[in-house]
Amino acid sequence: MGGFTKRYKVHQLVWYEIHATMESAIRREKQLKNWKRNWKLDLIEKNNPTWKDFYNEIV
Repeated sequence: MGGFTKRYKVHQLVWYEIHATMESAIRREKQLKNWKRNWKLDLIEKNNPTWKDFYNEIV
């Protein structure tokens, strides 16, 4: 069995956040996990309306 990206055929990084500590990153991840799907889509659309792939910018 593959990971999340393989299972759900995810091929683009359209949203990421940088955090000062691992604890704040985990806290934010748990917060976002409880969001409704349309809230997450709105977050992406607001900050990345063209759904640009950021992968090459952070590697």
